[in-house]
Amino acid sequence: MSTIDIPDEHDDIDDIEVIDIRSGDRSTPFEHRVEPVSKTTKAIKYLSRPDVQISPAAVRRIAFGAVEPGLLEGARLERHRVETGWLSVITYRAYTLLLSPAIENDRLLDEAHYAADPETSDQQRVLSMPTAHETDATLVYADAMDDLLAAIDRASKRVRDQNRQEVGRRIVERPLMAVPAVFLNPGHHPDEDLNIVDGNSRWASCTADIKVPASSISPTTAKNLVQLLPSHLMRLPLSERRDLVREIVKNAHRDINAATGTSKAARDKRDQAAKLLNAMTVPVQVIVGYTDDNPDMGMRRFPVAVRSLLMRMNIGVKQFEEPSKNGVTAEEIATALFDAGQLGDNAQAVKDVLLGRTDVTDAMKTLGLNPAFRDLRFTFVVQQLTRKEPRLNAIMAAKLDKRRLLVPHRNGPIVELGLRSYSSLLREQTMVPVRTALDSGCLWKALTDYEWTVENIDTDQAVDDLLERADNDDIPAKLLLGVIAMVTLVTSGHLLAPGGSAEQIVGGIKVMRTGVGSVIKTVLDKKEGRQVLADAIKRIRADLRPRWWADGHLVERDDWKGSDFNAHLRLAANHGFDPEGYQNNPTDTEREDKALTNFQASLTTAAANLDDLIDMRKKNGTTNVLPWTVVEPSFKQLNYMDKDLARISEDEPR
Repeated sequence: MSTIDIPDEHDDIDDIEVIDIRSGDRSTPFEHRVEPVSKTTKAIKYLSRPDVQISPAAVRRIAFGAVEPGLLEGARLERHRVETGWLSVITYRAYTLLLSPAIENDRLLDEAHYAADPETSDQQRVLSMPTAHETDATLVYADAMDDLLAAIDRASKRVRDQNRQEVGRRIVERPLMAVPAVFLNPGHHPDEDLNIVDGNSRWASCTADIKVPASSISPTTAKNLVQLLPSHLMRLPLSERRDLVREIVKNAHRDINAATGTSKAARDKRDQAAKLLNAMTVPVQVIVGYTDDNPDMGMRRFPVAVRSLLMRMNIGVKQFEEPSKNGVTAEEIATALFDAGQLGDNAQAVKDVLLGRTDVTDAMKTLGLNPAFRDLRFTFVVQQLTRKEPRLNAIMAAKLDKRRLLVPHRNGPIVELGLRSYSSLLREQTMVPVRTALDSGCLWKALTDYEWTVENIDTDQAVDDLLERADNDDIPAKLLLGVIAMVTLVTSGHLLAPGGSAEQIVGGIKVMRTGVGSVIKTVLDKKEGRQVLADAIKRIRADLRPRWWADGHLVERDDWKGSDFNAHLRLAANHGFDPEGYQNNPTDTEREDKALTNFQASLTTAAANLDDLIDMRKKNGTTNVLPWTVVEPSFKQLNYMDKDLARISEDEPR
């Protein structure tokens, strides 16, 4: 019985040829053979040198996986620049099945279930972030092996379905990137591997149609064929994994030799076997060393360097979706702030709460916050990533690749980290409108202008006390009230992204059609608005509908849906909480305040648009300066605006 079973794909063009992958003399006919183990001895000896900063087990795995281990003797170490230092890399051609896909694909960060969510599910639960080995350029994983294998299979199936690539008629020519990995809780499985950093789609496409006897991958006498999964390979000791490759290669050549003739069945059999052989090897670059720009850091920032490299390599057709990209960037920011000592006295607890990958119960308690309240953790994320410290802002700007940090730039990372408290909402298919609402802009400038902290507002009395301070013009209390209210309203579906139906709900009156943060900021400035927001926090936490302000007090609107509350809150943001008195006849002062708000919002948008233009020029490699005739109108307009604003403003304090 053949060890492969690839679905028929008859091609009337040409027979598929087994491509000669030898690097030397090609004068003799080519037959793919797996080299004996004895051929790896010199390669192992050569790679066991000081500038190769990996374990002997990792060296052995590299040599065993090489198609031509002799070429590893004298292999040159290449250096790749990353943000924090230099990675050392060797390049060779490897057997596909001697590599394993990424432990977890960062494209799935926005869909995973996080331990920061009190109701998270073990299914598709995100893994803890890998840590650095003390001395080796190696990623260390602490999760149980069953969890790791489930995640790796899930990610591999996902990229196989979403980014299937043509492999088999040609060999893979673009290198994959891999890194040694160590598992602290391997159980009965090998405790190390070579895992792909970039190239998961290529690997998955190479192995998508391989089926092997169940007896080849597990201790059973079953002869039925099963689809090969990464977990099957990672369960095998290295020598058995290599023997499996040898068996597949041998049987593929046997199928080619046995399928003689010109019939369709014979051609198909030969083509299937040839495609398999062409997919059995891939070029690979393995990271074997790391040198940090700061020698005192040792290997501590190695995982950050690898993840940074990963995100920047996934471009073009495989570019990350924006939520996942924001998630990776947010984790880079949190880790960089921790490494730079910018997370305060309880730095480890702050980092754990920000990332949300592990149980945050103890960390939240350390920070004086009730871990049962999702909105408090989200609010803490907002507070930590809107702080004013220059060093913190410089780190964030660098990670976001911005020349200066504006309020909208912080929005994406804050949203992705904050929503990790609500990841179980995915089961109810409610995350999309929640993320859409927050992505419309959940921040406002005062959050970065003033110092404010997150208090343990976990009772109705605590909310009432906070409201009293906010009513007394305590700005930090007002900001805290606003953020908690925004989080509870958005995640419960009572504050939505601006939509066309809002004005229809309120009878065609113009509502505030800005981001949710701007709506909250405006409502906070009204006494009735603060009453509504504080009451909403208490009611939504108790699983009750929020009440509305009418006739001088809070009233229940049993017939309102979330969209009704959203429309009326946006109406109140524009016209106040007494539409009869304000909607058609706002005071001169109110009109002026609104005009100033609109003007300042337009400046923020213009600055962000300029940053986007500069980013485009960088990515496109544009170095020529813009002609003066093109930019002159913009310069003149900015100059006029500067003079006009100065005429109606106080002088800048000295």
